[in-house]
Amino acid sequence: MDYLLLPLLSFGVGIIVGLTGIGGASLITPMLIFVFQVPPSVAVSSDVVAATLMKIVGSVKHYQQKTLDMQVVKWLAFGSVPGSLFGVGILHLIKRNGGSSLDYILLRLLGVMILLVTVLALVQLLLLTFFPKFTLPELPKFDLKTNLGRFMTMTIGAVLGCLVGLSSVSSGSMFALVLIGFFRLDARKLVGTDISQAAILLFFTSLGHLTLGTVNWSLVIPIWIGSVPGVLLGAKICKIAPQRPLRFIIYTILMMVSWKLVYQA
Repeated sequence: MDYLLLPLLSFGVGIIVGLTGIGGASLITPMLIFVFQVPPSVAVSSDVVAATLMKIVGSVKHYQQKTLDMQVVKWLAFGSVPGSLFGVGILHLIKRNGGSSLDYILLRLLGVMILLVTVLALVQLLLLTFFPKFTLPELPKFDLKTNLGRFMTMTIGAVLGCLVGLSSVSSGSMFALVLIGFFRLDARKLVGTDISQAAILLFFTSLGHLTLGTVNWSLVIPIWIGSVPGVLLGAKICKIAPQRPLRFIIYTILMMVSWKLVYQA
C-alpha cells in the first residue's frame, strides 16, 4: 500500500465530487479494489466510514445556511436508516454462511449499482443536452403532511438505504433523483437536503459496517486527508467549470469501471 498515493488520488476524487456532485463511493471503492488491491468487503466498509465525515461536514454547512428541507431529511431517514442496517445484516449473514463468497458477491453488486446509477444519470444528461424541450411524465409528488406521503417516503428510503448498506453506492445519486422526482425540490435546497440525508444514513451504515470487522482505518484516514480538502476545493471552482462535459467524461469512466467489476473482476 502506497500511503502517499492514496491521499493524492482521494484528493482528486474529492475535487470531482465537489465539482460535479457525483458520489465519491462510485469512484473511491473501485479505486481501492483495482489500484490498491483491497478486498471488496474491506473497500466497501472503509469507504462508507470515510464518506461519513465528508457528508457530515457538508450537512452542517447547509444546515447553517438553511439550504435544506428538514422534513424531507427526517422522513427519508426514518426509512433509510433501518433499511441500511438491514442491508448490513444481509452482509453479516453472507459472511457467517460463507465468508469467501462475500467479496465475490460484493464485487458484482458494486458493479451493478454503479452501472444502474450511471445509466440513469447519463440518460438524464443526454436528454437535457440534446432534447432540452423533451419532458417526461411527472411522478406523483409526495405530501409529507399526509400519512400516505410519509409512508411512501419511508418506503423508498428503506429500499435505497438497503442498497447503500450492501454496496456503499447511491447514498447521494439515487436519493437525488428521488428528491427531484417526488419532492420537486429547487436547486437551492436539493444539494443540502441530499447531503444531509446521506450524512444520517452513512453515519448509521458505518456503525453497522464497523460490526462486520471489515473497516481498515489505515485506509479511512488517508482518504479523509485527501478527499475533504479536495471537496472544498472542487466546491469553490465548480461555478467556473463546464459541468456537462465533466459529467459526461466521469460517467463514461464509471461505465467502464462497472463493466470491469461485473464481468472481468
